[in-house]
Amino acid sequence: MESIFYGRDAGPAGRGMKTEKIRVKVETNNVRKIREGLLMSKAELARRAGLSVLTIDRVEKGMTCRMDTKRKIILSLGLQLSDRDKVFSKKD
Repeated sequence: MESIFYGRDAGPAGRGMKTEKIRVKVETNNVRKIREGLLMSKAELARRAGLSVLTIDRVEKGMTCRMDTKRKIILSLGLQLSDRDKVFSKKD
């Protein structure tokens, strides 16, 4: 799945207000569902995983992330690495 976000480019010398399309790959995952089921905040998950809250937010929205980030999230949710398919889709 792919989402399109619109951003502004300052252009040369910061004068232009050109709008451009930015394509971002979106991947389905169950991070938010599992986190909320554990009554855990984004901040708590981020602290346990050693990640920023912004990274957790991006992952929950389905943006791509590194394998190491996925590993940290899985372990911080109290799961085993073998449970990765419960958190992230198989094609991730």
